[in-house]
Amino acid sequence: MILVTGATGNVGRALLEELHAYGAGPLRALTRNAARASFPDGVEAVEGDFADTASLKAALEGVRSLFLVTRMGGTDAEIVEAARQAGVDHVVLVSSITAATHPHLVPAQENLAIEQILKDSGMEWTILRPTQFASNTLWWAEPIREGRPVRVPFADIGLPTIHPADIGSVARVALTEPGHRGMTYTLTGPERVTPRQQVAAIAAALGRDVPLVEIGRAEAHRDLAAFLDDEGADAVLDVTGGDVTDELLAVHDTVPLVTGSPARPFHQWATENAAAFR
Repeated sequence: MILVTGATGNVGRALLEELHAYGAGPLRALTRNAARASFPDGVEAVEGDFADTASLKAALEGVRSLFLVTRMGGTDAEIVEAARQAGVDHVVLVSSITAATHPHLVPAQENLAIEQILKDSGMEWTILRPTQFASNTLWWAEPIREGRPVRVPFADIGLPTIHPADIGSVARVALTEPGHRGMTYTLTGPERVTPRQQVAAIAAALGRDVPLVEIGRAEAHRDLAAFLDDEGADAVLDVTGGDVTDELLAVHDTVPLVTGSPARPFHQWATENAAAFR
């Protein structure tokens, strides 16, 4: 039995679809509200909340492989311990590239801590460290729908943004094929793409112009602090242009090496998700 957490998210949903397509069952999907969730036929939906570790007991029963998205509420250490006690054999963990590139940032330190907890748990593990998600541009959906400009700092600094489905593809291979246990994979898209290029790709997918206004870091911080704390806003700004490193900018070929398929470019994600911006 494979249990997918974050099953309604951008990565978890893609992973479930791919596991189902490859006949990797039996499959179980963790969600806070099973009645409202929609999964492929044959996927068992179970309710659970990371903030209530006891609620995960039924979801983990009979599970041998676990796809774990961290920092979703609750205590990651308790979740790993619950998996160990349930007899889970292998955990595929989604961490972040910042664990390597910006280990001084608090979110990166939290990811490094859960990576080490998993390594010390006695279970086998595979760690995925993706870069910036293409789906992060959904932050721009409301202004684009309303015809307002997209306001971004660092408009011409490009990161090798990854399609969430590629994270799912690597996770599917790690969960179902030999040779990936004990591995840490840095995951990126096939090329660097700037915010200006991302806006252009969304505009092309919509068939209309989308204006962009470049703003300074202080103004961007005020915008982000509306839904993140100051520390979180600073971390986002550092890793999207304020404190980029060669390691953060590097394009890795991990996705094609692991999956046998090329990494998906940003414009593909924009075309697939154009409806979110209409």
